[in-house]
Amino acid sequence: MTAPRVLDLFAGPGGWSEGLRALGLDDVGIEIDPAACATRAAAGHRTIRADVATYPTTPLRGKVVGLIASPPCQTFSAAGLRAGNDDMDLCHQGLDDLARGNDTRPALRTACADPRSLLVVEPLRFALDLRPDWIALEEVPAVLPLFEHAARLLAGVGYSTWTGVLNAADFGLAQTRRRAFLIASRTRAALPPEPTHADGGTPADLFGDGLPTWRTMGDVLGCPPAEVITRGNHTSGGSRFPTTGPSWALTGRARSWMLRVGNRPSSTRRRLDQPAPTLLFANARKDVAWIDSDGARIRRLAVHEAAVLQGFPAAYPWAGSRTKQFEQIGNAVPAPLATAVLRPLVPAALEVAA
Repeated sequence: MTAPRVLDLFAGPGGWSEGLRALGLDDVGIEIDPAACATRAAAGHRTIRADVATYPTTPLRGKVVGLIASPPCQTFSAAGLRAGNDDMDLCHQGLDDLARGNDTRPALRTACADPRSLLVVEPLRFALDLRPDWIALEEVPAVLPLFEHAARLLAGVGYSTWTGVLNAADFGLAQTRRRAFLIASRTRAALPPEPTHADGGTPADLFGDGLPTWRTMGDVLGCPPAEVITRGNHTSGGSRFPTTGPSWALTGRARSWMLRVGNRPSSTRRRLDQPAPTLLFANARKDVAWIDSDGARIRRLAVHEAAVLQGFPAAYPWAGSRTKQFEQIGNAVPAPLATAVLRPLVPAALEVAA
């Protein structure tokens, strides 16, 4: 990188990148997974294929204006074994040690129940070494105490910070995905984004038109193309509807479709006229499927449907096996949420990048 850029750690398939693109910016991602790197390349996002934990910061000094990071969440996620809970104290120690200029990551990684847990401290290493103008981090809600700790350390070196949990449905995604965020800036007050939607909507008042209600799966998926049949008679005509996909407001059977995340009796289920629950593909893609009102499985969620529910274009160029594609989608930051978080942070960066 020869000019100041936005650096995206654990860049994945490009959720943050798509969010930046909507603001007229791009980034350079660091990502180790070959399938995610191939997806990024096909989507036109620049990538360094490398391990964030071993990547040196010295060559990047003076070249990074904004820092983005979504460390792998498997060890802290409700969909995993939550080994990260056992490693939380070691992660806190890692943050404090880095702030004191003492890199104890190798020893702490060895002591962790899952070495991946310590990846959550990497953004602070880059932030303290590179001192970008602004920072945006995202993780599962269980990581919020570590983000709060990192925010205190960043405040100690001159950053304004905000930490909290945001629901992607409040920002136009048809999914009630809750994630922890850390926002920091050296040039302006760090503030959470203003919601664009609300559960049930809000009424207009003297200060504005109010907010529209959350978007639903039916809103964003519409009626996927499929074989069409017609039922009716010679006087009333017929209704054309697909036999293999959701057909919102067309047939009773299609209106009864629900999305189930998980294959247990207690698994979360949502109707087509609701936002999707948080999409989790930790075990197998068969765990996320369309079912009828009786709970009978109709078919699994398609890749393009999962992508749209995660805020990506339906034709986004996913690479790798189907399992890897679903994994990338489930781990990505939804682009609409990324745009909302970044919009208040990037004006100063726009002038630098121009």
